[in-house]
Amino acid sequence: MKAELARHVEAFERGSVDLIDRDELVRKLSPDGKTIRSLRVKCGMDPSSPDLHVGHGVLLRKMRALQDLGHTIVYLVGDATAMVGDPSGRNKLRPQLSRADVDANLATYTAQAGVILDMERVELRRNSEWFDAMAFEEVLRLTGRMTVAQMIQRDTFEKRMRESQPIGIHEFLYPLMQGWDSVMLAADVELGGTDQLFNLLVGRDFQEQEGQERQIVLTMPLINGLDGRKMSKSYGNAIGLTEPPQEVFGKTMSIPDEAMATWFPLLTALEPAEIEGLLAGHPREAKARLASEVVGLLHSADAGRAARAEFDRRFVEKELPDDIPECVFEGDWPSDGVPLSVLLREVGLAASGGEARRLITQGGVRLDGEVVRDVQALIAPPTASLLVQVGKRRFARVSRAR
Repeated sequence: MKAELARHVEAFERGSVDLIDRDELVRKLSPDGKTIRSLRVKCGMDPSSPDLHVGHGVLLRKMRALQDLGHTIVYLVGDATAMVGDPSGRNKLRPQLSRADVDANLATYTAQAGVILDMERVELRRNSEWFDAMAFEEVLRLTGRMTVAQMIQRDTFEKRMRESQPIGIHEFLYPLMQGWDSVMLAADVELGGTDQLFNLLVGRDFQEQEGQERQIVLTMPLINGLDGRKMSKSYGNAIGLTEPPQEVFGKTMSIPDEAMATWFPLLTALEPAEIEGLLAGHPREAKARLASEVVGLLHSADAGRAARAEFDRRFVEKELPDDIPECVFEGDWPSDGVPLSVLLREVGLAASGGEARRLITQGGVRLDGEVVRDVQALIAPPTASLLVQVGKRRFARVSRAR
């Protein structure tokens, strides 16, 4: 029994930053000291954007590990809190989303969580269940549970006040709503990122006020995105959970070397000794192993191996990918040539003429294997097709309309 209890405690602790508190967790897991109790593990994610990314994958992996031990995962879709907007880590006023925005983002939200979680064994809830039914008098009672002095102790609000940045009154509602979620769900444990610590502790306080047993607070580290900042779709530095294997692999290969020490333990099942050995070796080899493991997490081990092999063919062995798309330039292609920037834009390899010119001047465009840096370059009509490469991972064979 002691060994089994230790196994469960270790599963909760592994990779975590805050565990408040361990002794309470042990008592919740085994009140009688003889059997293990299944705990209700709550984790909320707001549909504030249409896609989940690898940063969310850290929490989803933890939930899956606990799910596999028999604990009940309560996956809370924060469709009500999303309209307020989580102020965690924000240094400026966050815009409010409309109900229509939230509903649009929800379209694929839970399906994406199923990339990692077994959704058939998940208790799926929405906090609009209780907040939509809440009368204004009940909202006032909720706001009376915390003082302004307590609220502005939060590091995010304190920092914004020092910098004379605005704070919306609606932002004060967010931690109150998240705390009330824990009461309504009778959560035993709440899981979140380190930026959620304040909100998670509010849940403990509210449960105690309502005569419930206080939830255990468990935080996991945040991971940085491709540019070294916190991973976020709004920063354009994220890897989506449903992106194709080759995209996941290539993007992972572009993360800063120093990020690997965080990514390996949080996104792979490798043992610490193996991770240590990889990090002590050549950075490129370590990153390729990491990229393969991340693809394996989101797709399959076979997909991870295939993505590694394809990457090596393209960038190590300098071979071309097997699946180069065929594109047709539909416009007029004069005999003296079409501007390269126009060609890239028209076949979808650049979003605009400005982006095309930037890619060209930065040396990011190759025609039949040769770098072209002249933004004024005119490309003569090809006799068959023209191999165009943009950046490291995008290829197309371009032909003229017949």
